[in-house]
Amino acid sequence: MSETSIQAFARADGGKGIRNLVVVAYLVECAHHVARAVTVPFEGDGVHLIGFAGCYPNGYAEEMMEALTTHPNVGAVLLVSLGCEQFNRQKLMKRVEASGRPVELLVIQKAGGTRSTVEAGRAWVSEQVAALAKAPRVPMGLDELIVGTICGGSDGTSGLTANPAIGKAADILVDAGARVMFEELGELFGCEAHMAARAATPELGRAIMDAMDKSRRVYGMLDQSSFGGGNITGGLSTIEEKSIGAYTKSGTRPIVGMLKPGVKPTAKGLYLLDMIGDGPVRWGFPNINDNAEITEMIACGAHLSLFSTGRGSVVGSAISPVIKVCANPETYRRLADDMDVDAGRILEGRGTLDEVGREIVDLVTRVAGGEPTKSEALGHQEFVLTYKSFAPLGPACLPA
Repeated sequence: MSETSIQAFARADGGKGIRNLVVVAYLVECAHHVARAVTVPFEGDGVHLIGFAGCYPNGYAEEMMEALTTHPNVGAVLLVSLGCEQFNRQKLMKRVEASGRPVELLVIQKAGGTRSTVEAGRAWVSEQVAALAKAPRVPMGLDELIVGTICGGSDGTSGLTANPAIGKAADILVDAGARVMFEELGELFGCEAHMAARAATPELGRAIMDAMDKSRRVYGMLDQSSFGGGNITGGLSTIEEKSIGAYTKSGTRPIVGMLKPGVKPTAKGLYLLDMIGDGPVRWGFPNINDNAEITEMIACGAHLSLFSTGRGSVVGSAISPVIKVCANPETYRRLADDMDVDAGRILEGRGTLDEVGREIVDLVTRVAGGEPTKSEALGHQEFVLTYKSFAPLGPACLPA
């Protein structure tokens, strides 16, 4: 299973990407319009817009931007700065340069304003698009993939079809040597002891329990849980019920490590991503939205993500493809143009969990080889990056 026909893009820093993108990154909201204007002529050409809106510096955001702009799917980077924000643009530029990627920095206040910056940016991006089109390919196996998993727009069918089918796929991928992560601690309440029992070491099990205790405290302080009105009208009754369904997408293999945003898995196997900030609650809710969590998985190196939905989320992502696994057969029929896999057919006797799991793995292989997902074909490039704060991982969290 580790030997596939995937043809990837080799990076000078040793990584392999399944896409070869030019990323245009704004470093403050004041530069957002200019950066977006730079990308306009390149729709469909593999030019993606990302950015950080804040002006006040944040170590988490700067580390995330370093991880994202040096992601294996990224081939070249244009940084767009207003000029007076406190983001450390020179540090980011040096980090991208050190990775071997072409990088350019445009500072609007020095470049003459909106029009001149947009013109300069478009000229540079055009050169990079042409250069990346000539990039050679190298073989890549499933054992070199990093895959994220996430739920969004869940309903009463999610835990019966799409999530467990993704769990079947996760087992196959882990057995093939891939690195798979699952996340959203706010959707795992009630599953703490199960996760700790699956941990590869007792120390990791205790770290998982500590992370879940932190999650309960944070959600409690905010009087919030990852359980909304759409979940209720979709047939779910409690956060624990939602959690059990969400947990099934992790499959059955041992949990070998726990990550935080921007930390890459160090060995093959299954990982839990702790996306709940550490320290006092200062900025927003812990679960901003699904796209914020996809962004964090990408920063952990995810080449692509498996997205389970019952109600019918249509989002995609910048940088890494998103494969939509639809849990509800009625939703699939309504939104077939946005869904990649019809897991809901299990409820109608048109397939089994094992069959859908294998279909997901087959699609992962094809998408890794260049086949666009539905969200990619529709031009989705959602991206969210906000303020957070994280403490370093403990020594028990990563495989030795």
